[in-house]
Amino acid sequence: MSNRSRGRPRHPDVLTPTEWSVLDMYRHGMARRAIAWRRGVSEYAVRYHLRNATSKLGLARTQDLRHWQGSPATSPVNASERRSRRYKAMDSEIQLGELAQVSMLCRSATATETWYRDVLRLPHIFTFGALVFFDMNGTRLYFREVPEKQFRASSTLYFAVDDINVATDLLKGRGVKFQGAPHMIYKDDATGVEEWFSFFEDPDGNTLALLARVPS
Repeated sequence: MSNRSRGRPRHPDVLTPTEWSVLDMYRHGMARRAIAWRRGVSEYAVRYHLRNATSKLGLARTQDLRHWQGSPATSPVNASERRSRRYKAMDSEIQLGELAQVSMLCRSATATETWYRDVLRLPHIFTFGALVFFDMNGTRLYFREVPEKQFRASSTLYFAVDDINVATDLLKGRGVKFQGAPHMIYKDDATGVEEWFSFFEDPDGNTLALLARVPS
């Protein structure tokens, strides 16, 4: 008879893949109810994963997760050579890249997809539920469907950077207040490229963001 213990195998990272996924949505600013809906689980399950992550990371409160700056052991962001390059660059200047993405609200994702694709003829990248993405000659246009009472004219500017941790730390050193730590919101399973975001505001309260596309 085998002596191998039953149950799930021990995961080599500090958090499980599920905990990382829930954490990234939480760091992205999503409420527990929204995370539960996105993952198809109960709000209790989301609260359970967030509490587990808080305990494993030695944080005092669940809210502290929004500003915990960490990444999975398997993430290219966490690669040793990138981390080394990060600390070497701490005193250097950063160069903001091209405008990477523009965010807008819409009342209907379906109607917005149809109009921008068929009327303006913008290349449609993909639609995921209430999220619609188009390409504007290298700059991505992103729409999010919201209820009528939440709709407003809006725009968020996303600046491309090579290393999101370096850029975040350098801007923090200049007095910029970030809404939370850098976090991954999307990974292309075909290429392994991860997309990491870090959000902050200008003096008028307009939301700006750093965006890093990190190859595997």
